[in-house]
Amino acid sequence: MMVFRPVAQSDAQQIADLAQLTGTGLTTLPKDLDKVKEKIDLSIQSFNKSVDHPGPEYYLFVLENTETKEIMGTSGLAAAVGLEQPFYTYKVGTTVHASPKLGIHKTIPTLILGHDYTGTTEICTLFLSPKHRGGGAGKLLSKGRFLFMATHQERFAKKVIAEMRGYSNDDGVSPFWESLGRHFFDMDFDDADTISGEETNEFIAELMPKYPVYVPLLSEEAQKVIGKVHPDTEPALDLLKKEGFRYRGYVDIFDAGPTIETKPENIDTIKRSADYELSAISDIKADDLYLVANTQSTNYRCVLAKVSIKDKKIALEKTSVDALGLNLGDRVLATKLS
Repeated sequence: MMVFRPVAQSDAQQIADLAQLTGTGLTTLPKDLDKVKEKIDLSIQSFNKSVDHPGPEYYLFVLENTETKEIMGTSGLAAAVGLEQPFYTYKVGTTVHASPKLGIHKTIPTLILGHDYTGTTEICTLFLSPKHRGGGAGKLLSKGRFLFMATHQERFAKKVIAEMRGYSNDDGVSPFWESLGRHFFDMDFDDADTISGEETNEFIAELMPKYPVYVPLLSEEAQKVIGKVHPDTEPALDLLKKEGFRYRGYVDIFDAGPTIETKPENIDTIKRSADYELSAISDIKADDLYLVANTQSTNYRCVLAKVSIKDKKIALEKTSVDALGLNLGDRVLATKLS
């Protein structure tokens, strides 16, 4: 059985091993074991913290096979980005150059550096081991955190974003970085992205151009990948679009991957969820699967389960009840898997 739960320090080595499979562009999942342990420490502190408004908390979840104890994947929530160090993005805009005398009117796309998403909640660190893709694992790994958000609304902002990994080729080369970033940072894309994600991003303000970048001055290949995701990220993008996330013209400053956004109440999994009382533990003959989560914080659990619902009461199978740590009469949040 698969269970979605908060990370524990005992997961550190498996997560570090998973990180070796991610390639470039997923800096919120460090490959270094010590940095993984730091991330886990921050997550544990965040889950244990009494919160009435979002701050610098970071919640890291894992998907575990309860029979083998294998960690299949990770996903996370950054409660409010940009509070401790700037959260940079490029806004894709336009500028108009015109010469009435020559009869020339040009609308030119531009990239403007800014921090418009400061204070928003970011969903992040989504990675599922390639050997476990399919069978509902990806949906549980992504959607499980939405039910946590629904149960603990005070911990999160009124806008939710996701930075999607931008396009790079089979050799890990980002055309956007090669055409723009390399000229200012004099380092490889992976090095700059890692420093920004794992250490500090002060160097961005120090080295990045302060004025709008005229897109036509970039290489043709770089222009084509602005707002385009890495092929491996396309399933995650499709999943989030179905949840209600939309592209609003912001891209990552390193690889030009799109940033998508929505409001928590517009997330499909949250909109369709409902609160139930666990009224029975029995065999369920239904075919449909539901996402079912308990309402706890440090002991949060979410599973895919067969259910029987009548009015505001829900019946679950014993394996699901045990995985969720429930007793009769406890409250759960559930939504039909889509």
